[in-house]
Amino acid sequence: MKIAVIDGSGGGIGRLLIEKLVQTFSNQIQIIALGTNALATAAMLKAGANEGATGENALIWNVSRVQLIIGPISILSPNAMLGELTPKMATAISDSPAKKIVIPLSKWNVQIAGLEKKPLPHYAEDIVEAVSQILRGEENV
Repeated sequence: MKIAVIDGSGGGIGRLLIEKLVQTFSNQIQIIALGTNALATAAMLKAGANEGATGENALIWNVSRVQLIIGPISILSPNAMLGELTPKMATAISDSPAKKIVIPLSKWNVQIAGLEKKPLPHYAEDIVEAVSQILRGEENV
């Protein structure tokens, strides 16, 4: 399964997610790190991504070529991440046929009612469980 992990700023969220995914699934998945900037991409590559690409065109090109997209919920919001995530990027992610698993962490004025607030490492474990269910063929994720 080919997975895109998307992050911006310093890439800390993407780095943690990739570390957990590689640790758990190593040979079952291929990860492409899609950073909104070079720093984010580099952090995710250091965490173990198989490939990395940076910027608007790279993200738009790759999100339609993966089976799963993972990142913070802000990847679905135009102009999120202090403007690093462009409207074209958000549209490409939303329009991609890939399944999306997002973490409800956001500094960008998006809140999901009814969700338990957890620290990032707990959400990373939730992502690992969701990917595990998908790999087992359980689509009720």
